Amino acid sequence: MKHSIVNYQSIVGSSHSMRLDAEFFHPDYLKIQRQLEKISSHRLIDFQVKITHPKEIRRNYVDNGVLLIRGQNVRPLSIDLTFNPVYISEEDAERLKENTIHYKDILITRSGTTGHSAIYLENNHAISMSDALIIQSGNLNPFFLTIFLNTKHGRVLIERGKYGSVQTHIAPYFLYRIPMPVWNILPSMIENTYLQSKKLTELSKEQYIEAQTLLLAELGLADWQPKQQLTFVKNYSDTKNAERIDADCFQPKYDEIVDAIKNYSEGWDTLENQVHIKDTNFNPDAETEYKYIELANIGSSGEMTGCMVEHGEDLPTRARRKVAAGDVIVSSIEGSLESIALITEEYDNALCSTGFHVVQSDVLNSEALLVFLKSSVGQLQLKKGCSGTILTAINKKEFNKIAIPIIRTEKQTEIEQKVIESFNLRQHAKDLLESAKRAVEIAIEQDEQTAVNWLESVS
Repeated sequence: MKHSIVNYQSIVGSSHSMRLDAEFFHPDYLKIQRQLEKISSHRLIDFQVKITHPKEIRRNYVDNGVLLIRGQNVRPLSIDLTFNPVYISEEDAERLKENTIHYKDILITRSGTTGHSAIYLENNHAISMSDALIIQSGNLNPFFLTIFLNTKHGRVLIERGKYGSVQTHIAPYFLYRIPMPVWNILPSMIENTYLQSKKLTELSKEQYIEAQTLLLAELGLADWQPKQQLTFVKNYSDTKNAERIDADCFQPKYDEIVDAIKNYSEGWDTLENQVHIKDTNFNPDAETEYKYIELANIGSSGEMTGCMVEHGEDLPTRARRKVAAGDVIVSSIEGSLESIALITEEYDNALCSTGFHVVQSDVLNSEALLVFLKSSVGQLQLKKGCSGTILTAINKKEFNKIAIPIIRTEKQTEIEQKVIESFNLRQHAKDLLESAKRAVEIAIEQDEQTAVNWLESVS
């Protein structure tokens, strides 16, 4: 059994808001604290860092306006602006101007999944929800601070600062007192590595966009834009056949998409006839450890950004779909239909939620299938098929009706190459950030020069 002996006077005289819970003084936490205090006596507050706890925001979302970043958009070392983006009006943004996020500000989630942190590198300002704190790095290099907070040492210190029972939070008061190492050379090297990683990520996105452009051009839809019509006429027989009477289901734009696919020179068919749908439930063994994929683990270009690793007995009851390398997983939930990903070897035999359709095709390669379903052509059809009241989703019956073109083999190969290159670039970018983290950890555990030498050897 691990234990710590703490002098009562040191608690009373400390600046920890009189924390008396044993967890706060866990030996692992104290070890990291003391290790960092040996390197430097400085704390985050000593560098004129400013931490803002944003005001609560009424959820008055608009179609176009100022981007609102929520805790769910903040991942370790990345801010995913494509995951369920929402906007607020310019008037609301002005009223909440102290919630404004600027270039090089750092966001850290303070509730729910506590402690995810990343740097904001967009030129346009945004507004933060109250579930993500805003950190202005003051005299500290913001790239170095972001990497530090994501190291195993930074994560332990953030974990130490959690409070609450049902839903944990982290207070700015505690973050200000995190001990910060002071080095001369390493911070600028970390910044260069971070920026190189960002450049590779942007190149990755460009490769994926090129793959999507190839697909749409092949279908003659490169310049097509969907139009939402206010009025249109449909026959009663149309509603009877569809077993739907909601007006949006019969928007002419859906017919335009399907007609374009049916006119494709190489032919078409329904999804039911072109893919295998894996919908058999898998019962995980209680003592076996599994990788579990959720919606939050899906990136904007069809890549996996991570997963949960738990024993079968600790997994949620919806973890019932087993996936294999080459599968494409498609969110069935309206509002998250763009969450579609290709399962790579790293996630072979992982589990995913029953909220995904799991598919693989003998007609289309996995990359072409991914790009099609994530394109406007696939997304509109997925949206049309959604039904329900409380939780709107596309069921298997409607999913099977989606029209898919039988794309030429040589065009599929081009799309495949673009997607593979996109994934490789993104993996390289991820590896660079992992190297930056490891360099900071080496500096803490050994010394700065050893860390500098190691980072130079792997860059």
